[in-house]
Amino acid sequence: MKFLDEDEELNPILSSVNLLDVFLVIIAALLIAIAQNPLNTFSAENVTVVKNAGKPNMEVIVKEGKEIKQYKSSGNMGSGEGARAGVAYKMADGSMIYVPEDSAKEAK
Repeated sequence: MKFLDEDEELNPILSSVNLLDVFLVIIAALLIAIAQNPLNTFSAENVTVVKNAGKPNMEVIVKEGKEIKQYKSSGNMGSGEGARAGVAYKMADGSMIYVPEDSAKEAK
């Protein structure tokens, strides 16, 4: 009967049970934080995330369904491969006129 009369403060297992409860709360909070992440692969939404907007090391992350694509900026404005396609003119009334490159050469 001495076991039943034992003081609860002296029992070391009770403190470990309290620690286990604390760890369960921390794990639950981490799982909720992971579930609310916009790039979570289990969410069905399409998401676009821009990191470091307007800076040379800008990144764009696009999630469409379960596919995630990452685009990194080269830091150069207006650079890339391609050829000039024509000229665009803004008129006084605000309208835009596009003149293809081939037509511009024939007019000269």
